[in-house]
Amino acid sequence: MNERKNRRVFMGRQMLRAVLERLKAQDRLRECAVPVDPRFELGAVLSAFNNEQPILFRNVKGSDLPVVGAVYGNRSIILDLLGTTTEKRLFKLMEAISLPSKPRLLERGPVQENVVTTGIDLLKMLPVPTSNERDAAPYLCASAFVVRDTETGKIQMAVRRIQVLGGNKLYILVSGASPHLLGEIRRCAERGRPLECAVVLGYDAPFLLASQIGSGKYGLDKYEVDSTLRGEPLELVRCRTVDLEVPAWAEIVLEGKIEPGRAEPEGPFAELMGYYSTVAPAPVMEVSAVTHRNAPIFQHAFPCKEEHLAYGMIKEAEIFAALAHTVDVRDVNLTLGGGCRLHAVISIRKRAEGDGKSTILGTLGAYKDIKHVVVVDDDVNIYNMAEVEAAVASRFQASRDLVVVSGALGSPLEASHMERGVSDKMGLDATKPLGDKAALYEAAVIPGFDKVKSSIDRYFSDGVDRRR
Repeated sequence: MNERKNRRVFMGRQMLRAVLERLKAQDRLRECAVPVDPRFELGAVLSAFNNEQPILFRNVKGSDLPVVGAVYGNRSIILDLLGTTTEKRLFKLMEAISLPSKPRLLERGPVQENVVTTGIDLLKMLPVPTSNERDAAPYLCASAFVVRDTETGKIQMAVRRIQVLGGNKLYILVSGASPHLLGEIRRCAERGRPLECAVVLGYDAPFLLASQIGSGKYGLDKYEVDSTLRGEPLELVRCRTVDLEVPAWAEIVLEGKIEPGRAEPEGPFAELMGYYSTVAPAPVMEVSAVTHRNAPIFQHAFPCKEEHLAYGMIKEAEIFAALAHTVDVRDVNLTLGGGCRLHAVISIRKRAEGDGKSTILGTLGAYKDIKHVVVVDDDVNIYNMAEVEAAVASRFQASRDLVVVSGALGSPLEASHMERGVSDKMGLDATKPLGDKAALYEAAVIPGFDKVKSSIDRYFSDGVDRRR
């Protein structure tokens, strides 16, 4: 009995509260006790730290609930929470995709300690922030939208922006970049029945990463991917008003349905690269139940770094797997500056002339949203943009190393693509030549540099670190 009780405590530590405990223990969580307005001010505080510093706001104006933001805006935090490293994370993600495992269904869970089915007014119940000046309304930006595939029965989910206008109505963004969900909504409409759905708030890193895998490409059950990523079954409970399961240890769940044929204007909203999206019809979800833990924590992500960082990490694994059939690829980085989807830096171990261009073509073919690809040798740290820029400066010649593709399909979240409907793609082969000419690119070395750097303080009598 004691063993089971101890294990239950451990299982409960797997979602958002466990993450916050870990971050606090590592001195990576900041807490704000000053009153903060969820309209613009809260987002401004997060943005002052580039949305990379997890912050727990304990005093949010107009609400009794604390709000936590920027939990997953830092790559190193996600890697730590997954129990992996930069070098190993691609293989961990590929394993989860290729070897999914079953979740576990519980009879009850903390997320249903409180159940509300009447008098639902979401803006009165939840401190939903408004982030940017022209945003049409408050938005849920860290919400995992969950549906069941009506043909296979598998769970599909993705982090979506959700507009909240009051009452029990939510407007769900479903763009052309979400063909699987569009298909589900269409099939339900053809059958004249609603699409049952749920919105999950308060999750951990495995859940977030699993949500970012393409539904149509793999046909996976996202809960099964999550279970492999976390190393044990994801614990679930059945919803109270719809036929779905949700994480037992989440903070808040909104249950409901999308009625066929109903859509309302959604937007504008400041999207991926900080530009406003256009106004377009969006499906309407009517919330039939709000369930939550005692003293729930509201999870927020200032648009759109956290979601796209996790999305980019999944795409990095996909691109790595696609390139591995052609070149000796070492690593893939979808950069923050490119929204974790528009710019790719690829490291290869060059074996033959032409490997650089093959990498460019393979990358552009593996993921349509990418506009610009830089290919470098494996002596370049692709997470250090100064090193990448130096490789372009010294190893790239436009007349021979530039690849341009005009009028290709691009990202619907990118402003110049939205303007034209197509994107021009560019690849830069910044790899060294093979053979005798490679000697021209031999980097200078300071003998004993690493030893000196590791003990630099001994060179200063006062013991003060002078490296700044």
